[in-house]
Amino acid sequence: MSTAVAAAPLAAPVSQSERIGIMDALRGFAILGILLMNIPGFGLPSAVGFDPTVWNEYGTINYKVWWLVNWIPEGTQRAIFSMLFGAGIILFTTRAEKKLPGTLPVDYFFRRQLWLLVFGLIDVWILLWFGDILFDYACLGMIMFAFRKLPGRHLLIGAGICFLLMLGRETRDLYKDKAIITKGEKIAALDTTHTKLTEQQKEDLTAMKDFKERSATEKKLKRAEKSIRKTTGSFADAYEYRGDLYMSFLVRFLYYHVWDVLSFMFLGMALFKMGVLTGQATAKVYWIMTIAGLAVGLTLSYLRLDTAITNHFNGFDMTKHEVIELYTLSRLGRSIGLLGLIMLLYKSGWVKWLFALMRPVGQMAFTNYLMQSIVCGVFFYGVGFGMYGKLQRVEVYYFVLAVWVVQIIWSHLWLRFFHFGPFEWLWRSLTYWKKQPMKKRIKTD
Repeated sequence: MSTAVAAAPLAAPVSQSERIGIMDALRGFAILGILLMNIPGFGLPSAVGFDPTVWNEYGTINYKVWWLVNWIPEGTQRAIFSMLFGAGIILFTTRAEKKLPGTLPVDYFFRRQLWLLVFGLIDVWILLWFGDILFDYACLGMIMFAFRKLPGRHLLIGAGICFLLMLGRETRDLYKDKAIITKGEKIAALDTTHTKLTEQQKEDLTAMKDFKERSATEKKLKRAEKSIRKTTGSFADAYEYRGDLYMSFLVRFLYYHVWDVLSFMFLGMALFKMGVLTGQATAKVYWIMTIAGLAVGLTLSYLRLDTAITNHFNGFDMTKHEVIELYTLSRLGRSIGLLGLIMLLYKSGWVKWLFALMRPVGQMAFTNYLMQSIVCGVFFYGVGFGMYGKLQRVEVYYFVLAVWVVQIIWSHLWLRFFHFGPFEWLWRSLTYWKKQPMKKRIKTD
C-alpha cells in the first residue's frame, strides 16, 4: 500500500461528529484570551508592560486595568492552551494509529511538528512576534510524543515533576539575585579608606550597582523610548530589536520555560485521559478545581502584586523582600480554577450560546493565532500604522476587543464554506504532502 493511499483516510477533513465540541470551545476561549495577555508585548514598550509607574499610571483607569489583568487572567490562557496542545497530541496520534499501518503515524506526527516549527520561526522572524509559542510547542511536542500512552496518574506525576523543577529554578534564581544584593551591600558598607577591596569584591559591588540601576525609573524610561523608536522604525530596526528580545526569551526558554510548557502539556494529557477536558468528569470535580484553584491562585497572585506595588515596581527592592517566587504557584492555581469554572458553565447548560460562539474560533485556533501576529504587526509596527507606544494601556485592550469581535465573526463565516482555516489547511497539506479539500459542498435542493 502506497503512503499516499494509506494517508488518504487520515488526511480527509475531520467530520463534525468526530470533533470534540467542548475542546474546540476551550481552544476558542484560550486563543482569544492569549491576545489579552500578549497585547502589552504587541502595543506597549516592554518596560511598561508589567510596570505602571513608568508612564505614571497610578490613580487612572490604566492602573485598574493593569491590576485586574495581572491579578486574574495573566498567564492562564497560555497554560490552558498548552494543556489543550498536550491533549491534541493524543487525539492526533490515536486517530492516526487507528487508520494507518506501521510507522506512518509517527512519520506524520513528526512532520506535523517540524512544519509547526517552521511556522513558529516565521512568526518570530517575519511577523516579528517575540512572544511566539509555536516554536516551543513544536520542539516540546516531539518530546511529549514519548509519553502519550501513559495512564493519567503517571502523566500527573510527570506534570508535578516538571512543575517542581520549574519552581526550583525560579527560586534558585531569586536567591541568586538576593545574594548579589546582600554581598554588594555588605561591601558598600565597608570603609574603603581603611580597607582595600579585592578584585572579587569590586566585581560583586559592580554587579549590585548594575542591578540597582536597571531597576531605576529613569533606566526604564530610556528602555521604553528605545523600544518605541526601534519598533516604529524600519523593518530592519524592528527585526533587530524584537529579534534580540526573542533571543533573550529563547535563552530563558531553554533555562526555565521548557518546564513550564512540559508541565502543562503533561497536565493536559492527564486531564484528557481522565475525561476532565471532555466534560465527562462530575460537577464535583469541576467545583473542586474552581474553588481550590481560584482560592489559592488569586490569593498568591494578590500577594505577588502587593509586593510589586509596595516596592514601587523596583526590581531591586522587590528581590530583597521576596521570600519565594509566587508567579508559578499562582498561575497554576488560577489556570486550574478558570478551567474548572469554564467547565462548570459548560456542564450547567446555561450558556450554550457562548460555547457555540467559541467553537469555530477554536477550530481555527492556528489561523487565529497567526492572524493576531499579522493584525497587531500591521497596526502597531513601523512597517504598518506605527501605533506602538502611542496608545494608553486601556486603549490597547479596546483594540483587543475589536480583534475578538472580528475573529469570532470571520471564524463563523469562514467555516460555513470551508473545512479548515487557511493556515490549518496549509499546515495539514504540508503534513500529508497532499493538497487538502478546502471548500465544503453546498447542498442544493
